[in-house]
Amino acid sequence: PPPPPPAVLYHGTASRFVDAIRAGGLLAGARKHVHLSSNQETAVAVGARHGRPVVLTVDAAAMQAQGHVFYVSDNGVWLTDAVPAAFIGFS
Repeated sequence: PPPPPPAVLYHGTASRFVDAIRAGGLLAGARKHVHLSSNQETAVAVGARHGRPVVLTVDAAAMQAQGHVFYVSDNGVWLTDAVPAAFIGFS
């Protein structure tokens, strides 16, 4: 079975994508899964690749409690199919 995720995960993105994420959540797009990190530093580095970085928090514990499945890759990246906007913290 997939391992339980940390209670909170992070997603780094560029500021220009925040409005779309607020409206529709995080979607895999061209990838098979949404990529999440277990620390803010990694999320900042990922977001900076696409512009001014924004770090979003994901309530992974609440998602898992509602049946969403998480996987962790060999390099420590957490994966899930999508993250509905209700589980995302915007700061």
